[in-house]
Amino acid sequence: MPDIQISAIICTHNRDSYLGAAIDSLLAQELNVNFEIVVVDNGSSDRTSEVVKQRLHHPQVKYIFEPIIGLSVARNTGAKTANAEILVYLDDDAQASSQWLQVIYDAYQENTKLAIAGGKVTLIWPPNTQPPKWLSPGLAANLGAYDLGDKTLYIEQPGLTPRGLNYSIRRSFLDQIGGFDPQLGRVGKNLLSNEELQMTEFALQRGWQVAYIPTALVAHNVAPERLKPSWFFNRGWWQGVSECYREQLAGKAGFEQIQRGSEKFLRGIYKSFQHISDPAERFDKLVYAYGQIGYLNAVIYGLITKAHKK
Repeated sequence: MPDIQISAIICTHNRDSYLGAAIDSLLAQELNVNFEIVVVDNGSSDRTSEVVKQRLHHPQVKYIFEPIIGLSVARNTGAKTANAEILVYLDDDAQASSQWLQVIYDAYQENTKLAIAGGKVTLIWPPNTQPPKWLSPGLAANLGAYDLGDKTLYIEQPGLTPRGLNYSIRRSFLDQIGGFDPQLGRVGKNLLSNEELQMTEFALQRGWQVAYIPTALVAHNVAPERLKPSWFFNRGWWQGVSECYREQLAGKAGFEQIQRGSEKFLRGIYKSFQHISDPAERFDKLVYAYGQIGYLNAVIYGLITKAHKK
């Protein structure tokens, strides 16, 4: 195969019902350079391998099995397998628009300082389903929604970093920082996150740029089980744990975390009462407060573990 200019990587774990559509959206790309599709099967036990094998007659498609469970591990495996300098990650339950890869490829060609880029994400709701009244725009982001407007923006606040389901990274930058950190990122049903936020921090610290490109559009399927309040509380808890881990990795761990987490918890409770008549905002603030309990739990565990090691 001629030189590969851009590599699209799908890391998948037991999502055979969505995976085929994700791969097909990549096969349908309108692109004027050579590309490849690398599917990393991260320890799946369903029909994932069959879904991929049905598409291996396309020369662009590659399949690799990674037995060590973890999204960051799978992403690193995909990067090692891929051939291009531009690495683009699509979630296994998402579908890329037809110009997705071309838009991203062009952005990297036009800006040699660009390390990370991602685009707008819309949501695909299950059939005959409407967004629940208790779902705020902020919590919709937990389902993958991402919209910073219709103009290209350069990200300076790590919290605005592109979503991992519609995400690209320059290989030379990824190599510079040693890959995705396996201590962050989802591991099976464990909803650890913040690996993209950490990547943006690394990029900005090193003089690289991070971009939001609205025309790099992806649609994300909302699984029915994610439309339950309990899922959002669980997601909030793991968001708090992830934030604690990220601070520990950045050397910011300590007793001051207890004060920060406690203040944020009380702020969330207070704001939930402020929005008592608005079910969406009230629930949003309760999830935020619950996330701080997860954060504080991880902080206390870290402090106890550190004390025992002394």
